[in-house]
Amino acid sequence: MMPSVFALTIRCFFMKCDEIFSYAGWQLPAVPLPKSRMPEQASALELPVELAPWLLCPGSLTQKLKSFRSGFWLQLFSEQTVTLPVALANRWQTKIGMQRQVILYLGEQPCVFGQSFLPDHTLQALTPLADLGEQPLGDYIFQQPDLVRGEIEVACFAAGLQLPALGEQPQVWGRRSFFALQQHELLVQEVFLAGLLQQ
Repeated sequence: MMPSVFALTIRCFFMKCDEIFSYAGWQLPAVPLPKSRMPEQASALELPVELAPWLLCPGSLTQKLKSFRSGFWLQLFSEQTVTLPVALANRWQTKIGMQRQVILYLGEQPCVFGQSFLPDHTLQALTPLADLGEQPLGDYIFQQPDLVRGEIEVACFAAGLQLPALGEQPQVWGRRSFFALQQHELLVQEVFLAGLLQQ
């Protein structure tokens, strides 16, 4: 019988960015581990100490990147109407929404891949979210006084995750959480790229 860790590795090797939401490895985080103690196949519960401040940051990732190093800019990869993943469609009681995919850079170095899902009724109620273009999502939502952030979940993606415009990735970590504005929800998922800590 195939070991579960090996099965997980195979599963991630063929994973595309559209499958990030449905990945089974999303979990609530636990205490960070020093890099020297990281297992070969890290559990999503055990965060690498150098990434923990990024994964667990409750505030704006955009602002954290801007204060980390100069040269922040955003590349909008896609902003389109999609059929929502089943779990989100059930949660939001609608099948249609917007998927937004961006890459956050510091200088020429891609540091974060961001993917957001917004149901159609959230877009209708909060019209600025429907046409952000190259404005960071965080610049808008973290300025709203009634913003509520849900629990942060984390995941470790084995080498082979395919990201648009970036191609195949080494092992990377991600996080996601639901946000609510005026009781209208959206989901933000972020994958932290190797270049973030290589600068």
